[in-house]
Amino acid sequence: MLEILSKGGILVVPIVFCSVLVVAIFCERMVRFTINRSRGKDIEIKVAKLMKEGDEEAALKASKQSDSPMGRVLEKAIEAKDLDNEMLESVIVNATENEVRDLSSYIQALATIGNIAPLLGLLGTILGMIKAFMVIQEMGGKVNAAVLAGGIWEAMLTTALGLVVALPTMVAHSYLLSKVDQYEARLQNGSVLFLKAIAKKAA
Repeated sequence: MLEILSKGGILVVPIVFCSVLVVAIFCERMVRFTINRSRGKDIEIKVAKLMKEGDEEAALKASKQSDSPMGRVLEKAIEAKDLDNEMLESVIVNATENEVRDLSSYIQALATIGNIAPLLGLLGTILGMIKAFMVIQEMGGKVNAAVLAGGIWEAMLTTALGLVVALPTMVAHSYLLSKVDQYEARLQNGSVLFLKAIAKKAA
């Protein structure tokens, strides 16, 4: 495999680097999502129950201890609970957006890699074809089928490699975005649960 890759030209190096970067980003995000899910499990239900009971101190403590996106949003909401409804909702929306941005970290890089990997492959192919035709010119127009075929398959190697990197990268990008959307929906649902809890308490 290394021998084949070495024949693809200098652009094989950035393409392989992109593939390593994709794996690193995907694994890091999945670990982060798994940790967040385990830390913040049912925290919104627990906090809403404590707020209904009037134990705001315990609710705030539980939010901080969860060390999760949902916990941090609820922490900001509890601290701003005495503000008017419009300001409270603004605080919750801002906190939610901050957590979503944090959850989305590095994911855009996958989209960028998915777009540039095929272009790097195409550039490698073009450079390889130029090199092959330069060899033909040096041979004085006497085309050697073996030399020409060898130059062409080496040139096409980078395009194939670029596509091999790009396709799973775009799948990973879409999957991670769907996970972020799920977290965002949960943050919004948890915020609504909190608002209902303090509304019932006020009533």
